[in-house]
Amino acid sequence: MPQMAPINWISLFIMFSMIFILFNSMNYFSFNYPIKKYKTTMKKKLINWKW
Repeated sequence: MPQMAPINWISLFIMFSMIFILFNSMNYFSFNYPIKKYKTTMKKKLINWKW
């Protein structure tokens, strides 16, 4: 069985790397977070420690 030339390995690596980057960027940018319409406020709970 003949071995592949190194240029073929490099082209395969570049092709699969580009597919991987494209797939990840498509997944990252296709997800939309829901827009918050209201502003949340933090409620403080005061606790008196009686030692």
